[in-house]
Amino acid sequence: MKKWISLVLASALLTVGVAGCGKGSGSEASDASDESKPLKFSISLTTSGNSYAESAKDINNDKWVKEFEKRANIDVDIQMIPLKDFDSKMSIMFAGGEIPDVVQNVGGATDKSMSGSIEAGVFMPLDDLLKEYAPNIMKAVPKEAWAEVSYKGKIYGVPTWLSNPSRRATFIRTDLLEKTGLPVPKTMDDLLNVLRAFKKLGVPAPYQARENFKYADIGFGAYDALGYQFMEKDGEVVPKFFNAENMEKALNFYKTMYEEGLIQKDFATIQAPQYTENIQAGNAGIWTANAAGLLDFRTKIQEAVPDAKVDIIPSPEGDNGLKGYGLYSSVNTSLYINSKVSKEKAIRIIKLFDWMQTPEAVKFFSFGIEGENYTEKDGKIDYKFPTDKQGNDEQGFRSLLRWVGDATINRERTELLPGGTDVLKALDETLAHEGIGGIGFVPDLETFSQFPDLASKRPDQAPKLIIDHMVKMIYGKEPISDWPKVIEEYKQKGGNEIVKEATERFKNNDGILNQSSRNQ
Repeated sequence: MKKWISLVLASALLTVGVAGCGKGSGSEASDASDESKPLKFSISLTTSGNSYAESAKDINNDKWVKEFEKRANIDVDIQMIPLKDFDSKMSIMFAGGEIPDVVQNVGGATDKSMSGSIEAGVFMPLDDLLKEYAPNIMKAVPKEAWAEVSYKGKIYGVPTWLSNPSRRATFIRTDLLEKTGLPVPKTMDDLLNVLRAFKKLGVPAPYQARENFKYADIGFGAYDALGYQFMEKDGEVVPKFFNAENMEKALNFYKTMYEEGLIQKDFATIQAPQYTENIQAGNAGIWTANAAGLLDFRTKIQEAVPDAKVDIIPSPEGDNGLKGYGLYSSVNTSLYINSKVSKEKAIRIIKLFDWMQTPEAVKFFSFGIEGENYTEKDGKIDYKFPTDKQGNDEQGFRSLLRWVGDATINRERTELLPGGTDVLKALDETLAHEGIGGIGFVPDLETFSQFPDLASKRPDQAPKLIIDHMVKMIYGKEPISDWPKVIEEYKQKGGNEIVKEATERFKNNDGILNQSSRNQ
C-alpha cells in the first residue's frame, strides 16, 4: 500500500510539474541565452520570519529588490511564503500546479516540505551545471551540505550552508568569575565548583536552565547523551539515550545542580522569554546560547549591570573528552530549479547563484548602496548600522536576498562592530574545536510519525517520553538508576520499530547524515 501511494503521489507531482512549468520554449531559451538581456524567472522564498518581508505590500516593487535586479541583470518575480505557514503553503503550491522556476526550501532536498517532489522529477539534477558554471559555490560548500541537497547520488539543490555547524556556545559572566578567583572551568567538576562559587556570591541562577533542556544541555553534550541524536551500538542504530551509563552521568550532573540550588527549582517550566529576561537582567552566571548573540548579551546585561563582562569560553568537557552541544544541520535553506526550465535559463540561474559569492555581491547584500548606506575609503567600509527595529528588519531582508551563501554569520558586518572580532574568534577558534555529532536522517524516519511521543518534536530536543523521565529523575521522583527501565519502556512503546528502520536506513545509506564529534 505504501509503495502504491508513493507511485500515485509521484505521478501527480510529475503532472503538476509539467502543467505548471512547461516553459522550455524556443523563445525562452533564446532570451535566456542573450546575457545582455535581464534574466526573467520566478522564485518562491521563505520570509524567514523577517517583518520587513512579511509586511511588504508588493515585494516585487521593493527598493532592494529593484536594486538587486539592476546589479544582477535580472527580472525576478518573487513569491514570499511566511515562515509560520511554510509547510502548508508549500503543500498547496505543489498540489495546485503553480510551481515557480526556482523554489526555496527550509532544509534539504527530501524534507517533508518538499512533498516528494524531488523523487517525482519536478526538479532537475544540477551536478553538471554546478561543475561548469558555479566554481565559487563548488569550492565553498561543505560536503555535508551537498549530501543534504542530494538524492540518490545526484545534487538537486543549491544550499545556503553553515561552514561551522557548531553554533552554540558556553557564555560566562567573566566579572563574576574574576570575583571567585577561579580559572575558566575545563571539566564538568570544574564547572560545578564555579557554579557553587557563583551561588556564594548571591547569583540567582548560577547556570541558567530551561524547559526541555533547550539551550541548557551542557551536561548531555559533555557526556555524549543528547537525546535527539542516534549512534551505532551492538550492530544497531539507536538513540544515544540507550547508553545508560552516559545518561546516568548526565542526569546526576543536573540533579547535583538542582539539589545545590545551582539551577532554578522551577527550571522545567522556564520558557524562552523568562530565560532571556533572567540573563539580560544579570541573574545568570553561565548559560548556553548561539555565539552570534554575544554582542547583544553584552549590551543588554550591561544596561542592568554596568560593570558586567560577558565572554564565550570553551565548553567544559566530560570524562570522554567531548564538549559542546549538538552540531547543527549543514543546510539552512536550499534552492531547486524546475525541471521544465530551459537549459539556457538554468545556466543563467546557476551563474546568478555563483555571482552571489563575489565581493561585489557580498558588499551589496551586507551594506547596501554606497553613498546611501555606507562609504568606502582605502578599502575600509564605514557602514551606517541601523538603530531601530525597522532598520534592522530592512538590513535582514537585504541579507535574505542573498539566496546562496554561508549563513553561519555575516562576517563583513560583524567585524565592523565593537567587539565583533570576539564573536568571529569564538566561531573560528573556540567552537571550531567542539560540538557533538551523531547519526541523523533526511527525511525523518517514517516511524517517527507513528510514535510521536518517541520522536523529537524539534531537531534539538529529546522525545517527550524521554524528557518526562529526565525531569522526574532530576526532581527525585524516580531513581536515576532506573534508566535501563526507561529504555525498555521506549522499546515496548514503538522504539523497537524505530531502531529497526534506523538500522535499515543506515545499512542502506538511505538519507543518512553522520557527523563526527569534535574533541580537539
